[in-house]
Amino acid sequence: MGLALLFPGQGAQHPQMLPWLEAQPEARPVLEAMARHLGPDWRENLSEPAWMHANGVAQRLLTGISIAAWQVLAARLPPPAVVAGYSVGELAAFAAAGVFDATSALDLAAVRAQAMNDSVAGQHTGLLAVQGPSALRLAEASLAIAIRISAERVIVGGTAAQLDASAARWSAAGLRCTRLPIAIASHTPAMSAAAPAFARRLAGIDLHPPRAAVVCNFTGTASRSPAALASALVGQIANTVRWDDCMDSIAERGVRCVLEVGPGAALASMWRERHPDIPVRSIDEFQGPEGVLDWVQRQLG
Repeated sequence: MGLALLFPGQGAQHPQMLPWLEAQPEARPVLEAMARHLGPDWRENLSEPAWMHANGVAQRLLTGISIAAWQVLAARLPPPAVVAGYSVGELAAFAAAGVFDATSALDLAAVRAQAMNDSVAGQHTGLLAVQGPSALRLAEASLAIAIRISAERVIVGGTAAQLDASAARWSAAGLRCTRLPIAIASHTPAMSAAAPAFARRLAGIDLHPPRAAVVCNFTGTASRSPAALASALVGQIANTVRWDDCMDSIAERGVRCVLEVGPGAALASMWRERHPDIPVRSIDEFQGPEGVLDWVQRQLG
């Protein structure tokens, strides 16, 4: 069926990400819109980890960078057959599919981040990556599963005290536990107040039928219905991201190759582990768009 696109979520950003992007004319309108949110010195500020990982910054940064990168590639590649975004990456995926535009995506990212912050105001919460045999089974017996990657790899959310206690117990049992630089318990019941606030903003945006199938975190399945997509975009805020099912749904569509559009290569690595027979690359692995375009065109024949 052709090309699949994956758009990364928080934690993928880093100071050296996509250094070629600002030189691309196609990226300029989206980067200018992002700069109106984050300031014109956003690239320089990436050297400050506290700023780069702040929830309100990270969500808008990932959304803007990913959409801008796709704008550079879109005019020179065949339309994707299917798209998916990981957590906040769904906003970029929806924009790439034409459900709403980049300006709306950035506005939604700002609203989403603020609503999530407000939902746990005054609390110390976060996310913990857990990896090892039976990680899913062990984790779901103790904490809310924020993101499901495989039976041996999950991300859980909770209070800092809960995460620290669980990490100590699971590490002693041989699991690998890593606190993520995200200070909110995304995709857990702790976000229950955030979903309605985001839904109210989303209701004020005109949604268009997507040009490609969109695989949703909330359901793990693809849809082309604007109403169903809106419901899923709201639903994933306080519920588990079913990334394992998302990857399987994409693979079942018979795609020829997969491209991670945005900073980092975490999603490409996850894909390679789960579906090694379908080629995947991240655009952040290349020195510029020409290398990306050449790789995709060779995969598609």
